Amino acid sequence: MKDALFLRLRKRLAVKPEAMITLGDICQLFWDGEREIAIRRMPIYQVKPKDGNLIVIDIMQVIQKIRSIYPEVELEIQGAPQIIVEVLNPRKKANPVLVALVWLLLFIGSGLALMNFHTDVSMREVHERIFYLITGERSEQPLWLQIPYSIGIGMGMILFFNHIFKKKINEEPSPLEVELFMYQQSLDEYYIQHENKENQRTKL
Repeated sequence: MKDALFLRLRKRLAVKPEAMITLGDICQLFWDGEREIAIRRMPIYQVKPKDGNLIVIDIMQVIQKIRSIYPEVELEIQGAPQIIVEVLNPRKKANPVLVALVWLLLFIGSGLALMNFHTDVSMREVHERIFYLITGERSEQPLWLQIPYSIGIGMGMILFFNHIFKKKINEEPSPLEVELFMYQQSLDEYYIQHENKENQRTKL
């Protein structure tokens, strides 16, 4: 057992186009002696242009590579059976005009959504009623209620998303980050299942 090679596949890896993926890139591993340093440099997969943006490497491919060089090694494998490798292809620069149009569209759309919500719940009448209950006077523009309420909406959005521009308020993930994380996990699971189905078809 002292000579056993312990392997744990990482869940995700990002590499440059046409990179050589080594065992140390995709695995956490432990092996006695200097052999660990050598086996970390073992090539596992060469990224090709036809591979696209995502590659799935299965643990069986890793075992096959290791066995071809170290046929007698005892393997202790833990963790996920596949790793997703993302190929970071160069991105095109964003068009400033298109970015401005999208920003304007989102700004107007969110503003209209807020105004329509306040109209649906009769927020103006609610503020007028609260103003009357507190002061005993009627006013169609209770600004000392409406202004703090408007500021509170903005502050609430900042606290909810836990960001002021690119700066985070604290280390807790925002609900948006959690949703994006769950969405990424679902995409990874779908991609792995899809690749497994495609591989089964090619074998038939």
